[in-house]
Amino acid sequence: MRSSGQVSATRLPIGSDADLAWVRQQVRQCAAHLGFGLVQQTKLVTAASELARNTLVHGGGGRAEITPLDNGRSRGLRMCFIDSGPGIRDLELAMTDGYTSGGGLGLGLSGAKRLVHEFSVDTEPGRGTTVTAVAWVAQVPASRPGVG
Repeated sequence: MRSSGQVSATRLPIGSDADLAWVRQQVRQCAAHLGFGLVQQTKLVTAASELARNTLVHGGGGRAEITPLDNGRSRGLRMCFIDSGPGIRDLELAMTDGYTSGGGLGLGLSGAKRLVHEFSVDTEPGRGTTVTAVAWVAQVPASRPGVG
């Protein structure tokens, strides 16, 4: 899983509710394999679920790309959600807690952002949206001298 050499992303279509379940399952499996703890796995699956649903509902479908990362110090997971939909007209407003363009709770983008370490949105009206979320495995503290 080192980033030296080719790291392959798992590409998953998002076109139905069944695809949303498949994305969640794949994120959980990859996160567990990378060494994410149960709480971190749950956060990643929650973020992936919100972002995949946005891809389906607001973007008209698209794909998810799940990529394991290794920066030499820590392992992580990058999740990209890509659609060719109408884009987000007002990203600042869309990132506001409580904002919803549908019937949801309005915590999708802002909530997902709080669940990961890095978060970006590339969007333009009429061009679609790509949301990228990255999380890193929590590091176990180094053992103290004289202990163990």
